[in-house]
Amino acid sequence: MISLNHMKNSSTIILQIVIVLVGIGALAFLLWEPQIEGRNVHATLFEIYFKDPFLAWAYTASIAFFVALYQAFKLLTYIGQNNVFSQPAVKTLRTITYCATTLVSFVVAAEAYLFIVRPGDDIAGGVFMGLLMIVVFGVVAIASAMFERILQNAVDIKSKKGS
Repeated sequence: MISLNHMKNSSTIILQIVIVLVGIGALAFLLWEPQIEGRNVHATLFEIYFKDPFLAWAYTASIAFFVALYQAFKLLTYIGQNNVFSQPAVKTLRTITYCATTLVSFVVAAEAYLFIVRPGDDIAGGVFMGLLMIVVFGVVAIASAMFERILQNAVDIKSKKGS
């Protein structure tokens, strides 16, 4: 019979694999998409990657995304080790909250850029994708902040019992 501990460990490993696959997929998309974008079809690699401030903005914002993925991977490691009620787990959730908030800020700034710098262009698709990302990253920020608060309370209670 499969033990509950074995099922939990296999679940966390599967979720860690999913996080790694999401990271690989996001990196592949970041590198591949600019080459097939309509205005870059006949551009050189230098023109694609070094003359587009919006692309530089997206790559800078992606740092927070990859940091958040790494922190989620770390959190699953703590869960797999039965170490979830610890200060490092709380710190990991706090970092995820900061990363999600940073991503919301980057997307809001990108949306403002679209409205201010490109008012005559057809920006409906970009605006919709930006709003969708704001909602997703906002939900992640709120959920991780709530879990952080709950986990911090549990760690405080655990430390008071241990004293």
